[in-house]
Amino acid sequence: MKTQKIASTDLEISRIAYGCMNIGGSWDPKPLTNGNRKAAMAAVHAALDAGINFFDHADIYCRGKSEEVFAGVWQDSPSLRQKIILQTKCGIRFGGDPSSSSPARYDFSYEHILSSVEGSLKRLQTEYLDVLLLHRPDPLVEPEEVARAFDELEKTGKVRYFGVSNHTAAEIALLKKYVRQKIVFNQVEFNLIHLHLIDSGILFNQDNPRLTRNDDTLEYCRLNEIILQAWSPLAVGRLTGRAAGTEPENIVKTAALVSRLASEKGVPGEAILIAWILRHPAHIQPIIGTTSPERIRSACKGDRLELTREEWYKLFNTARGEEVP
Repeated sequence: MKTQKIASTDLEISRIAYGCMNIGGSWDPKPLTNGNRKAAMAAVHAALDAGINFFDHADIYCRGKSEEVFAGVWQDSPSLRQKIILQTKCGIRFGGDPSSSSPARYDFSYEHILSSVEGSLKRLQTEYLDVLLLHRPDPLVEPEEVARAFDELEKTGKVRYFGVSNHTAAEIALLKKYVRQKIVFNQVEFNLIHLHLIDSGILFNQDNPRLTRNDDTLEYCRLNEIILQAWSPLAVGRLTGRAAGTEPENIVKTAALVSRLASEKGVPGEAILIAWILRHPAHIQPIIGTTSPERIRSACKGDRLELTREEWYKLFNTARGEEVP
């Protein structure tokens, strides 16, 4: 798999990452089973075999079980830790934690960031994280506390690099005013169904009901050498024959186009979806989250496929349900 060097770091990452959200099996408190562990290792090794060296986690995924089960990869191959880039996220707290009356919330307090990292390190059975992301914007964020937490984590060697997830350009700019470390990544939802990242730019100054808030996050990240990561790049199977029920016309037509292009190029539909994201000059890193080894292999074939400008726009226009203005 092709790799890309991340500016101002020593990270050389696979163009495609593997998202470990569901490898923990379930989102309830039930403990991991041998079946969960076997399925998780099958998915992780399929990603490794495809050339992926970047694995994305969060402290909340399957209530910590996804991080816990991932640590099984070290048991047979301890040397893999030096070859794998581990990223996790913090900041989302479930309702009922720590008391039954506690609401669902976001928490970028100094104390929570540090305690979350300690928990992730323990579950992942590692002494350090390569990357820590702030998961979703906290309306009560005090950037000075985030800066203090980042300084502590960097000083103690527990986190090497930092980033954010689901943050706008302005939210990143606010953090950057206080945080000394470079913001390396911003992970956002992006796929052929979820196009707001691009639509906000091309619909600027248009009288169009599709217009989304034009916060220039895509351009801001490119200007500041922040790599965008795309979560849900396969659109949960809605464009590759795994959708249930009646879909809108634009999705039906896009799925048909994906299927036709895949047939013409001799690749699975998942490869077309990944190649569409990789074609963008921002060097967006898709994070595939399927637990199916077959679909992991299918998606990774997109790394070897380059769509033409015309093919890219044909998919874009079909997915939007209208031509560009």
